Amino acid sequence: MEISKLKEKAAQHHYYLSPNVYLERQGKRYDTSLWITPDGQLADTAQMVHIAQAKQFYEQDYYTPSDTGFKVFDTPFGKVGIVICYDRHLPESIRTCTLKGADLIIVPTANTKAEPMEMFEWEMRVQAMQNQVFIAMCNRVGKEDSMDFSGESLVIHPNGDVLAKADDSEQLLTCEINLQEASQLRNKIPYLKTRRPECYLYGGTSS
Repeated sequence: MEISKLKEKAAQHHYYLSPNVYLERQGKRYDTSLWITPDGQLADTAQMVHIAQAKQFYEQDYYTPSDTGFKVFDTPFGKVGIVICYDRHLPESIRTCTLKGADLIIVPTANTKAEPMEMFEWEMRVQAMQNQVFIAMCNRVGKEDSMDFSGESLVIHPNGDVLAKADDSEQLLTCEINLQEASQLRNKIPYLKTRRPECYLYGGTSS
């Protein structure tokens, strides 16, 4: 579907939309999520920050890492952050969006049935609990060459509970949430307020 059609649908139904697309700009290629507002405007984009390089995912061969970092967008309901695919495996991704005020983080991804989907579900549940933020992970379904995408899209509460989960078929997963519950839980159990950044190691790599 053309981006113009998505913008029309957003305006028609008064939705925020964040489709994930392959974007080429000035000779560079990005794994990109669009941010389309309910008036049908393409307000901004977010690009994947960390780039994978593994079997079937040779993304460093063609993707460029974001130079603008993680994005968090204001809505009348709360703030929404975007963490794209492989980014979710680096805990700094979810944490950064949370520290920027995100109440909900959306995670477009492309996991296959050859991957440890149970582990990936727990990965998202633990990060939702540790950061006290809603997470909605949308995964691809169907087959492409030797890759069989697993679906199992999720909506997770800030306490780590799974609120809704899809199977491996193409479907629309809906879930009603109250984004204020994220800040309410942070006030009740103040994980983030007890952080001590001066004690943490930043930058560099382990050998």
